[in-house]
Amino acid sequence: MKATTIALDLAKRVFQAHGVEERSGEISREKLKRGQVLKFFANRAPCVVAMEACGSAHYWARELVKLGHEVRLIAPQFVRPFVKSNKTDAADAEAIWEAAQRPGMRYVAIKSEEQQALLGLHRLREARVRARVQLVNQLYGLMGEFGVALPTGWKLAVRSAAELLGEADDCVVPAMLREALLQQIEQIRSLVEQVRQLERQIAAWQRGSEPCQRLLQIPGVGVLTASAAVATMGEPKAFKSGRQFAAFLGLVPRQWGTGGRVQLLGISKRGDPYLRKLLIHGARSVLRWQRPGRPADRWLQGLLARRPLNVAAVALANKMARTIWALLAHGREYQPVYTG
Repeated sequence: MKATTIALDLAKRVFQAHGVEERSGEISREKLKRGQVLKFFANRAPCVVAMEACGSAHYWARELVKLGHEVRLIAPQFVRPFVKSNKTDAADAEAIWEAAQRPGMRYVAIKSEEQQALLGLHRLREARVRARVQLVNQLYGLMGEFGVALPTGWKLAVRSAAELLGEADDCVVPAMLREALLQQIEQIRSLVEQVRQLERQIAAWQRGSEPCQRLLQIPGVGVLTASAAVATMGEPKAFKSGRQFAAFLGLVPRQWGTGGRVQLLGISKRGDPYLRKLLIHGARSVLRWQRPGRPADRWLQGLLARRPLNVAAVALANKMARTIWALLAHGREYQPVYTG
């Protein structure tokens, strides 16, 4: 296959390659087993390899770059419109090839092993936090079924539940359920310790990362947000501007229009929901300090005077995302009042 662009549909075991011969226009399709993929591309002249930015895409991208190829990762939602008729591996590979030919196509930056490992820690932490919330909510419900109203706040609720269940004589919860609830409390405490351990690993990494140290100077950006931003962004230059990075995170309005009239709706919520959540929570923490008698940002004060609190929080998160991109893309230090 002599082609300037080869599309590769990724899979667990059987991969599909699609290319078009540059001079004759002949279409070539190849089915490749997992062990044949690198051999196939090692015997090809350097070319453009297009893939969907899906599971294992960054691993294969790094391996193909080592072989001298140029890899372009395309978000799945940009490939979907080019799938013809039935969905098959061959049709998917052809759709990837078609999408790669579009002059205005946007590509996903290839992440390094370190960035993927860091994001893995974040994903593991988030999963354990969700599991903890689920177990605590279940504890509230089960204790409430027997007339026990646990206090607000999960830490205080777990402590109170443990004390009540530990009193076997005075406990209103039946004995057959009491032991199971005590085990659930131990499970919650185990999850809390696991979350702390993961946070210590993330903090240890960010202490040795110079970009993270610069991001920590931004109000509302903490260890989790800074490290997640560095790992999620990958190569900052992959985004043309801070607004494009904010749009990638879903922090810009959706647009709807016809006949030359365009309406701005709520935020699109596209992109990475985890980093978007961290930025919005960071923005809310900044807004809590915008009180009379404290030094405040004029732009933020004006925004709060015109817009509801939630709208202001998202607008500030958008500004934080743009600032993060500017610091990483241009190697700058944070300036509270940027003069350009």
